Amino acid sequence: MYKSKKKIIIAFLLPSLLGLLVFKVGAMLYSLYISFTDWNLFGSPQLIGLANYIEILHDERFYLALKNTLFFIVGYLPLVLILSLGLAMLLNSKIKKVTFFRGLFFLPVITSWVAVSMIWKGMLNPEFGIVNTIIRFFGGSGPAWLQNPSYVMPAIIITTVWKDIGFLAIIFLGGLQGISSSYYEAAQIDCAGKWQQFKSITLPLLSPTTFYALIITIISSFQVFDQIWVMTSGEPTADLVPVMVTEIYKNSFQYQQMGYATALSWVLFIIIILVTIFQNVMQKKWVHYE
Repeated sequence: MYKSKKKIIIAFLLPSLLGLLVFKVGAMLYSLYISFTDWNLFGSPQLIGLANYIEILHDERFYLALKNTLFFIVGYLPLVLILSLGLAMLLNSKIKKVTFFRGLFFLPVITSWVAVSMIWKGMLNPEFGIVNTIIRFFGGSGPAWLQNPSYVMPAIIITTVWKDIGFLAIIFLGGLQGISSSYYEAAQIDCAGKWQQFKSITLPLLSPTTFYALIITIISSFQVFDQIWVMTSGEPTADLVPVMVTEIYKNSFQYQQMGYATALSWVLFIIIILVTIFQNVMQKKWVHYE
């Protein structure tokens, strides 16, 4: 009986496993092979050994892209985590029509990046954009957000935070609702204030959720692409703020250096793996389970 059930389970899983092996694992292994070749998308790839990886080590564009990617992460990560946690705590409170507000803040998450980027590109227009209009209303002078290299990355960060805050807020909201109210009742009996409750109860018990949010946010941040590509398209800063994925895209489809682009993607993959391993090691020092 057990063996027959096992065969049925395998029969149902086999199509998905074959698809995973062919289109995921197989594609990854083939891309690893391509990273050791010189290939312009036409003809046959020519093996060149470690030449692509050696070229990466001497490529100034690679270091500029890595620097911009890290700048984005440093600006985006704390901002989105803090704001999304604050929003989650607000949505977890007993306010009227809380379900409506949860849906409202989640709306940007289900909106495509192209649409969001085009909307923000218009809002950040230095002449008629609503952002600079508001700044001028209060007597200030708004910058040319997407035309000035000093402001384009902050503009990208603001746009990304606006879109992603609802998604992380829902994750934090689930974590908050998983904390037993008995802890807060006991703290109130001991006359603990709101800040003491947050510091001693909410943050420690929310640390597994925070760790999960941190991991997925860092991984997605290293892969930032859509908003930068759309918002800087046609702008003078388009070639001044490369990130890792834009360099991979350009080398693949504009410069037709598929071998070099694939090597870049593997370098990015290794960086993400190392950061994730580091986070998993460090979690033992600050993640607390009930």
